[in-house]
Amino acid sequence: MHPKLIEIGNFYIPTYGFFVALGVILGVWLTLRLGKREGFDEKQIDQIGNLAIYSILGGLLGSKLLLIIVDLKYYLQNPGDLIYVVRSGGVYYGGLIGGLITGIYFFRKYKLPVWKVGDIAAPHIALGQFFGRLGCFSAGCCYGKACSCGWGVTFHSEFAHNVVGTPLGIPLYPTQLMHAFSNLLIFVVLRFYFYPEKRFDGQILWLYVFLYSITRFIIEFFRGDTVRGFVFGSLSTSQFISIVMFFVSIYFLFKLKAKKGKNA
Repeated sequence: MHPKLIEIGNFYIPTYGFFVALGVILGVWLTLRLGKREGFDEKQIDQIGNLAIYSILGGLLGSKLLLIIVDLKYYLQNPGDLIYVVRSGGVYYGGLIGGLITGIYFFRKYKLPVWKVGDIAAPHIALGQFFGRLGCFSAGCCYGKACSCGWGVTFHSEFAHNVVGTPLGIPLYPTQLMHAFSNLLIFVVLRFYFYPEKRFDGQILWLYVFLYSITRFIIEFFRGDTVRGFVFGSLSTSQFISIVMFFVSIYFLFKLKAKKGKNA
């Protein structure tokens, strides 16, 4: 792990922030590039760029808010620790919800085709997450449970321990890398297998939600950070949301496919 990419005196650039920025820039650029290939005009490309930036900002806010909500009791008792929320990452599903709410507003404002834009963006959201999770690994957040599996990772940064509570000196499941490479696989499958064979608008977007909900649900079993929060005793907040999104994605995949069939 390497939480500080560059450090000069008291100034430093966090590695997490660098990877997140890299993922955002690359994801937006590839989305706009694909949009041009799909026939969006220059005005629409500008609107999609604006929508992406504002949705990302809404997503960042949503991820921080859900991080606070799932451990609200703790932050009410320790309000001073809210500063660490700014420094650390957030809960992805909070970011997804925040981004969707912001995106819906701008879709209506610009009158863009929701499903078609969602399809060109979805693979690159997964690619952005790949880089974001490399940032998580560098920062030590979203860490795994202790393991004796032989392929665990051991962290040693006191800075990471103080900021996000990363356990030091013991092997942990590399959940950040599990998240990263599952998202990279989702990107490759969506962009280079499903997208060229796309049969209806919205298919790629909801396939992304479908695949992500499955991988997230599974990897959550190996996570060790308790800040995620739990519902119904044993399910983490993200696992519960994964179950909901799994069935929502199936509903929309069948609904949009049937709608396409009727209009054919």
